[in-house]
Amino acid sequence: MYVTNVVSNDVSVIDANNTVVATVIVGTTPRGIDVNPTTNRIYVANNNSDNVSVIDGATNTVIATVPVGVAPQGVTVNPTTNRIYVANSTSSTVSVIDGGTNTVIATVTVGTNPFVLNVNPITNRIYVTNYISNNVSVINGATNTVIATIPVGIRPFGIGVNPLTNGIYVANSLSNFVSIIDGASNTVITTVIVGAFPRGVDVNSTTNRIYVTNVNDNNVSVIDGDTNTTLATVPVGSNPSGIGVDSLTNKIYVANVFGDSVSVISGFSNSVIATVTVGSTPFGIGVNP
Repeated sequence: MYVTNVVSNDVSVIDANNTVVATVIVGTTPRGIDVNPTTNRIYVANNNSDNVSVIDGATNTVIATVPVGVAPQGVTVNPTTNRIYVANSTSSTVSVIDGGTNTVIATVTVGTNPFVLNVNPITNRIYVTNYISNNVSVINGATNTVIATIPVGIRPFGIGVNPLTNGIYVANSLSNFVSIIDGASNTVITTVIVGAFPRGVDVNSTTNRIYVTNVNDNNVSVIDGDTNTTLATVPVGSNPSGIGVDSLTNKIYVANVFGDSVSVISGFSNSVIATVTVGSTPFGIGVNP
């Protein structure tokens, strides 16, 4: 598991025993991070460097640096196509990187201040939260074009996708609810109230559980994807932000920004089973199952 540390400008690598086994120096103010489990490559959006660091998971070294747009925030990977998508918040664009060549092959204009992205590798659709526009852009990965724009709540931030149900989950940070989008119709079908200032979202597609970090409440909401209701609320560290789910182990990892730590939640008990100290101001989480 990989954690971006915003102030220390590095990535903490955590093994299955909840131990930090490596620290990888990347660019300035790293935020979003994602993993291609097929190629064992990790992609880090460096917000103040306007680039993406590519880490080799076998050696824990940076093997490439890819220039993108201005102030990249989020990054997501489609392991099926080996394409990487980067949300450039100030440019209001998404850079599309070819994972084989580590080059930008397309730039897609989206809404204002895109922050976070996620992908459904089955449908090859990419979903982008536009923080100021209060909507979600849907990109067709085959054509690199926006095919839909979906209004959601106020200041959407994190977004999670269940490729098996084609459900998309958006954390609206100033509305304190999650918008649930049907990927087939590109419409919001319901909303679920969560905690104060929800930020990060991830999904366990096997159990159909959705996990949302609530920054101001210092906890995580657990949503049942079958009923779209909140099942549990799990206390974590201070100012939880990024979140990542390991569907194989049913463990959830939460980056606590002000705690310089990662909380490890058991998806079976909905309780914290470990706390791992990482670098300064951890923000993003990437999981390699």
